[in-house]
Amino acid sequence: MIMASSGDMPGHTSMSPRELPEEFGEVDAWAIEQGYQLVAGVDEAGRGAMAGPLVAAACVLPTDRTLTLVDDSKRLTPRQRELAYHEITSLAVSWSVGIVESPMVDRLNVLRATHVAMRDALAGLDPSADFALIDGYEPRGIDLPHRAVIGGDALSPSIGAASIIAKVVRDRIMTRLDVLYPDYELARHKGYCTEAHRDALARLGPSAIHRRRFALVAAHCTDHLPFADAETHEEG
Repeated sequence: MIMASSGDMPGHTSMSPRELPEEFGEVDAWAIEQGYQLVAGVDEAGRGAMAGPLVAAACVLPTDRTLTLVDDSKRLTPRQRELAYHEITSLAVSWSVGIVESPMVDRLNVLRATHVAMRDALAGLDPSADFALIDGYEPRGIDLPHRAVIGGDALSPSIGAASIIAKVVRDRIMTRLDVLYPDYELARHKGYCTEAHRDALARLGPSAIHRRRFALVAAHCTDHLPFADAETHEEG
């Protein structure tokens, strides 16, 4: 584990303090009080996107220091997320990501794909976690002792750190995919259902990385759609 202050981080600039909920960190403290030593936060990014992969991250934070930039990724600007990502990945005890590409999201459905990505992220931790705090509702197929925390990315530093890792990793993937599919402006909206993305989809039709289960994508498909239960997620 690398030990350094945030002031030693390359490219670090000061960030305005953010008001966090009074209960921020309580669930992490509860897990430690239960006797667990390596508590992983788990969260995903891209669940509600029309295109691109679904990414989950797992992160075990050190218990002997507070990471100053950790927060719910949705509350941070892209620049703030990059700074936080650097702090987290430099100081975390361990972290890992699981990635499910869009064709597999279609095969599994988005909920199952989320659980697969979360399991893969947890499996990649070294050292492994002995407990997990998982954002959202109770997941399926995770054997590790865990607790589901609805809205956990705004309540738990561990989950907040995982949300930042997942978001930054996925944003970087979408920026690279923008080079392959420039007409969709993926770097701009990261595959989510914005007006610009809907317009591009209507004009160009789906690309190879669009999710055929997504109702708006299915509506523009000219190829065979083998999914009867098209999904209508707007965010995630």
